[in-house]
Amino acid sequence: MWEIVQMQVFELKKLWANKRQLLFQSLNLAMIVFSALMIWKSLMVLTKSESPVVVVLSGSMEPAFQRGDILFLSNHDSPIRVGEIVVFKIKDRDIPIVHRVTKVHEKPDGKVELLTKGDNNRVDDRGLYAPGQLWLNREDILGRAVGTLRYVGMVTIILNDFPALKYLLVGIMGLFVLTNKES
Repeated sequence: MWEIVQMQVFELKKLWANKRQLLFQSLNLAMIVFSALMIWKSLMVLTKSESPVVVVLSGSMEPAFQRGDILFLSNHDSPIRVGEIVVFKIKDRDIPIVHRVTKVHEKPDGKVELLTKGDNNRVDDRGLYAPGQLWLNREDILGRAVGTLRYVGMVTIILNDFPALKYLLVGIMGLFVLTNKES
């Protein structure tokens, strides 16, 4: 009888240890996620850009940037000049565009308008702008390119092209974090 009680107590301790470990691993996963979010928000504040890092999704900027390059952006208030590479977002479109400034039009009231074009495109971007829009305003600019990592963004492109792979990878990483035992 005493052995049965000892065995039940042992099983309860083992069950409690497993629950504690699961809680610990869940907290580790949450800490990783929140750390990544804090880093992203810090980059947003430092660069003054809502999107401090973007991936080049098309070949429109070749040979300057290839598909899959990661660009680091800065959106400080200094004037944008012809020849600079900017990332802009058009109203009602989700994906930002990376192109070079070809013309800067300064109005008498101090407002600056920009015209852009992809290096590998034949015509300017007026066909990409919102209907009736002929120029970009400063508010449309997410930032200017200040650095690049070649081809590292191909991982993002592959995961977006194959969504099942993205979910599988996230699931495997989550499972790994939850099942990894600390010594």
